Amino acid sequence: MSKKIQLGTKILSANEQYAQQNKQLLTDEKKPCLNMISSPGSGKTTILVRTISDLKAKIKIGVIEGDIQTELDAERIRATNAPAVQINTKGACHLSAAQVNSALHKLPLQEIDAVVIENVGNLVCPSAFELGENDKVVVLSVAEGDDKPIKYPAIFSKAKVLLINKVDMLAGTALADFDIEKVKADTLRLNKDIQIFCISAKTGEGMQGWYDWLCESVGKLK
Repeated sequence: MSKKIQLGTKILSANEQYAQQNKQLLTDEKKPCLNMISSPGSGKTTILVRTISDLKAKIKIGVIEGDIQTELDAERIRATNAPAVQINTKGACHLSAAQVNSALHKLPLQEIDAVVIENVGNLVCPSAFELGENDKVVVLSVAEGDDKPIKYPAIFSKAKVLLINKVDMLAGTALADFDIEKVKADTLRLNKDIQIFCISAKTGEGMQGWYDWLCESVGKLK
């Protein structure tokens, strides 16, 4: 008589265990956490640098920086006097919850109001790995094209906020055919509750809406 033996385990089970540990730690410390995801070069670090600088009198943000190599982005964050912990993945296309767990224990959690995880530049892999965050923020720059929500629906359907960045590049350039309304419509079809802000982290255009959402969210989650 044959007997069926179940050998399979959930491939992400170990990551989920660490994600739950991270969520519990952040809950215990009353620190809301955002996971910022985008393609390379979308402007995540520039957004964070400007946000940290402009909101320094209201909220203190600590950053976990994910990159394949170097500490360049972490150094830019530290130049604002905000704490930043660098994670180099050595080729991996996303951060894991175990890596974030280690980084959280290196951040001065008692001295900050919120944590932002700047994930490795990639619209695909990071969307599949929970890190213990409260919400996801997806960044799309106008240079990437207006078809990204329909080509990479997973992250756009999961995110709480979409930041359409580099809108200052639209006027009078080859990027003028980027259709913001199409991006909004495609995204809202995937995720009717997402908040969308059109911004330029370089010039400051549109950033106030993002700031208002961030401050309100931090206040609710603390």
